[in-house]
Amino acid sequence: MKLKFTLPHDQQQGLIASMLKRSYADLVEADQEHWGPEVTKWEQFDREVFEHPDTVGACVFLTWSGDQLIGFASYDPRQRPEFGIVGHSCILPEFRGRGLGKQQIQEIVRRFRAVGIRLARVSTGESPFFIPAQHMYTACGFRETGRRPWEGDPSQRVIEYEMRLDN
Repeated sequence: MKLKFTLPHDQQQGLIASMLKRSYADLVEADQEHWGPEVTKWEQFDREVFEHPDTVGACVFLTWSGDQLIGFASYDPRQRPEFGIVGHSCILPEFRGRGLGKQQIQEIVRRFRAVGIRLARVSTGESPFFIPAQHMYTACGFRETGRRPWEGDPSQRVIEYEMRLDN
């Protein structure tokens, strides 16, 4: 499936937070104590995307299949050329399981390479909810580099991955 990637600038503020809430609804519902506070962070990120279109907003893209918005991704290139960080990679639930998230990650990697970034970093949760993301990152060429406690709930862990881009 051919995807199109666009900047979010001509969309309404709230769109990014809305997609995150839809994508993580099952997780938030299952563990409101730990994941409920993330909603406020998603709303803040959404505000920053739209209030700062030349910085934060320039590192977010919406993903379209035809005229359907299917997700978005974000990244942080500020540490270039040493490394770039993959941020949110969100495919709406009704579009999952088709390899679209992998295409989003490949687009971020392409953008990193275009600006000379030598290493891509990404992290995801260790819980079963994140198994599809774990598989996607390794399918894209990332390798696991470590695990650490999640600051939102130290009983849960975050898996960290890296991929060399300068080979």
